[in-house]
Parts: sequence; structure tokens; C-alpha cells
Amino acid sequence: MRIAFLVNAIETEKPSYTTTALALAALARGHDVRYITPGDFILSPDDALMIRTAQFGDARPKKPETLLRALTGPEQERTLINVEEVDVLFLRNDPALDADSRPWAAHAGANFGRLAAERGTIVVNDPCGLALAQDKLYFQDFPAIVRPTTLISKDIEEIRSFIDNHSDGVIIKPLQGSGGKNVFRVASSTESNLNQIIDAVGEVGYLIAQSYLPKASDGDTRMFLMNGRPLKRGTVYAAFRRVPARGDVRSNLHARGTPKRANVTKEMLAIAETLRPKLVEDGMFLVGLDIVGDKLLEINVFTPGGLQTIRELCDVDFCEEILDSLENKVSTKKTYNGVLNNRILSTY
Repeated sequence: MRIAFLVNAIETEKPSYTTTALALAALARGHDVRYITPGDFILSPDDALMIRTAQFGDARPKKPETLLRALTGPEQERTLINVEEVDVLFLRNDPALDADSRPWAAHAGANFGRLAAERGTIVVNDPCGLALAQDKLYFQDFPAIVRPTTLISKDIEEIRSFIDNHSDGVIIKPLQGSGGKNVFRVASSTESNLNQIIDAVGEVGYLIAQSYLPKASDGDTRMFLMNGRPLKRGTVYAAFRRVPARGDVRSNLHARGTPKRANVTKEMLAIAETLRPKLVEDGMFLVGLDIVGDKLLEINVFTPGGLQTIRELCDVDFCEEILDSLENKVSTKKTYNGVLNNRILSTY
């Protein structure tokens, strides 16, 4: 199959990224792998959707560093192809990274992905579903039983009142963001720097105030779901713990969190089952859940990462299961000759 990965920028991709691992695994299976960025779409006057792609040709890099050098080297030539020649378009760009500096790019994946799906390409995650998840308001669409108590506001007095009602304190973070950026724990509404925190976080939009979960001090668990169900091989789940650095409220690996092997509990599996109907309905093929105890802290539907970390901790490469599923979708689409739409295929 021909698979194209949409990323924010090829130059900023890293060997440790899940996208890199997926691309390597696809190349090892003999697939034609392409990379594109938000600026590589062209809608022609004849209504053909074209994409400018970076590709590997006959090369089959086996190491992450070699793969990324091949994509950015001086010999790399971009090829213009019709999106109808692509079997799978895998949207792996993070809109939050482009929201400030390149707002035009933030929604390009979902917008052009929808056009690609209309032309017969399998697009994951489903672009119409991703359009609903452009910020953390999407999180509020899931059942309240799995979510911490949450306030979304820009009103400082509302936020102060919310803090006063939570003796364990609250977490304040931006409505749109990722990687643990601008995430603060506030213990009391009388903290001297509360105004500065609200100003800093609120500068980019609405704020989320979320009840602090004491168990979060021990870290959270990132667990992958594929086609609405926990991704696993045998008894091993695609999951790992993220332990925050001393003195830091954030568990994100970008924020110096430490990865550990995870113990997937029945509470975590219950959360996954509670989320499954909506994830399937929205065509969310691959997502990452961040869980503390019996509560869901975050859901990453754009660029869930950590598969390389799981491979190092558990000696299991879940890229194989993901590619098995994608190959099955392509085969199913050919079998039914276009009868199944993208939303159905993305969770098949």
C-alpha cells in the first residue's frame, strides 16, 4: 500500500517519534511511504487534490536516524501525486504547535483530509472527527463519570471560586495546548502569582481549571486504543507510566517525565470501554489516553506518542498491529469496491 504521513514539519521530526517508528515498520513491509506537511496540498482547477510528497524510492532505511536524513538530505526531491493514488493518509500533525505561529496550518490536516476522504483515500484519524477535537472542549463530550471536575472560563473570579471549592487544589492549563506547556498546579486562590498564571495561560485563549487528583503525584498512564479498543498483544498492553520529575506537576516526557512499565488496571479498561462508543462514532483509529486512577486526564487524538518507549520497556513493537489494521482497511475497501465510507473504514 502507499501510505502518507502528515506531520507539522519534516525538519522537526525526531528518531524517537511514533510516526518515525510507523514509517520504518511500513518500509520494512515493502510499503511505499511518503511524508507531507500542511503546505503540501494543492486543489487544482479540475478539482483534483494533489499532494507534494517526500519519499524514499528504492531506499529502505532501517534506522530512525537514517530515515530522517533521507527525508531532509540534499538529494531529496518532492513528487507531486494525486491523493487518489494514496491508500492511507495518516494525519499525525499537532494543531497546537501551529496555532500561534502558523494558524493557517493548524486545521489543514482535517480540512484537506476531508477532501481526500471524499476522493476515496482512507484517512485516519477521520478528519471530520478531528475537526470536532481541535481543542480540549472535545474532552467534555465524554461521560462525566470518567472526567475530573472541570471549569472552562476566562473569568478570574469564576476561576478563584472554583479553586476555593477544591481543597486539593486545581490544575490550570490552556484549552488548546500539548506537551505539558503552560500547565500549573494551584493550591489556593490566595496564591500571590495566581493573576500571573491566569494571564500567561489565558493569553492564548480560554483556560481549563481541573480538580487536582492527588494520585497524579505518582504519575499517569498513557494507554493506546486502536479502533476503539485497548491495543494489546497477548497479555501486554500498549501502555506505559509517566512519572513526573521532582517538583513538577507534569508527567509529559517532554517535561522530563520518566517512563516506567505500566500496570493496566480494571479501572483503566473500564474507562476505555466507556469511551469506545464515541471514539468509534467519530472515526478515531488511534488515540492515547492519559489516566490517573479511575479518571481520564487527557485524550490525544492527533499525535499520540510513546510506541518506541513501550517497545523499549516491554520488548513489543505495536507498530505491527497498527499496520496489520491499516492493511486490513485497504483490503476491505478493495473488496467492497468503494461501498464503505472513510468513517466506517477508519474503525474497521
